[in-house]
Amino acid sequence: MQKFINPIGIILIIAGVVLLSYTGMTYQTQEKVAQVGSLKITAETNKTIPFSPIAGGLCLVVGIGLLVFNRIKR
Repeated sequence: MQKFINPIGIILIIAGVVLLSYTGMTYQTQEKVAQVGSLKITAETNKTIPFSPIAGGLCLVVGIGLLVFNRIKR
């Protein structure tokens, strides 16, 4: 079990840094605005999925805690 703690801690630290670095992920969707016969009118809209800085900080703290706890336990 202890040999799995280091990789999990490192993954959590990396995830925490990524979540704290980026504010969110943006993607585009096409929405149908109108359709008259065979003529279709679409519009592209940008949508954003925000990343919580609390989740990033929590991942970072837990990852560091796992690494420190594993060093102390040895």
